[in-house]
Amino acid sequence: MDAIRAEGLEKRFGPVRALDGLTLTVEEGTIYGFLGPNGAGKTTTIRLLTGLARPTGGRAWVAGLEVGRDRRELARRIGYLPEEPAFYPWMTPEEYLDHVGRIFGLSADERLSRTRELLRRVGLDEVRRRRIGGFSRGMRQRLGLAQALVNRPQVLFLDEPLSALDPAGRKEVLDLIESLRGGCTVFMSTHILADVERVCDTVGIIARGRMIAQASQEELAQRYAVPAFELECERGQEETLAAWAAALPLSIPWVAHATLDGSTVRVIVRDVAAAKRELLALAVRSGLVLNRYEMVRPSLEDIFLRLVGTEEATA
Repeated sequence: MDAIRAEGLEKRFGPVRALDGLTLTVEEGTIYGFLGPNGAGKTTTIRLLTGLARPTGGRAWVAGLEVGRDRRELARRIGYLPEEPAFYPWMTPEEYLDHVGRIFGLSADERLSRTRELLRRVGLDEVRRRRIGGFSRGMRQRLGLAQALVNRPQVLFLDEPLSALDPAGRKEVLDLIESLRGGCTVFMSTHILADVERVCDTVGIIARGRMIAQASQEELAQRYAVPAFELECERGQEETLAAWAAALPLSIPWVAHATLDGSTVRVIVRDVAAAKRELLALAVRSGLVLNRYEMVRPSLEDIFLRLVGTEEATA
């Protein structure tokens, strides 16, 4: 059964077409990663699916309801964390979650137990009586996630939920999101591809307001496999490696792009045979001393860059 279904969604802002016939489906109980470059239409899609904006064209169904028909009932069935959640700064986390529980009609006992449970789950139990106005952005993001779960939603929409968190906080929140699998459908928009690889069952990639790919991670890897090579240099050669990696796509026609990560570079190629013949020799001639050189399985980032790059090139 589909928890979310959209057919031909369109949204125009004057002459600008933010969504251009977007169609997608999300199975019940899964974690869905929604990816796209800046300005692709991710936030607009979430606003349409949550009923916060009206489409110019097309239809959508969420948690068994057609979006736009019964907004109050839809609000009871979903949770939503915007990219930059807003709060009453004079409230404490306890007071704020109790307030949200009142809006959803929870009893006093249920509000108390739900508030305590959620503050523990998002790591804010020790600051439950501090004013929200003094919270860091990461703490506010955690509290935003807690408020999105107060009503035990059937479908949870998360817009860049991890962007303000440090590595430890990201791990904790990812663990929480992962624990929701099966009991709640999660629709997560993010630009952190490693997080999507870790927790998402299905991935949708949007560019220029259109869905360009939607499948499980394994299916995407099989369907859009791209040849990738990784080279790791000796410590102290990072500047040389960075300069070499930046020059590769500009000077070598069979190199699609090169991504640098510290002392390692991942090179996506158009011609595997040419890469096998020449890539290692090119690295050695540049003065690099290598600890590792191998052909590797494409990552989600490789697939994303290839698909988005192709879409941009044909637009």
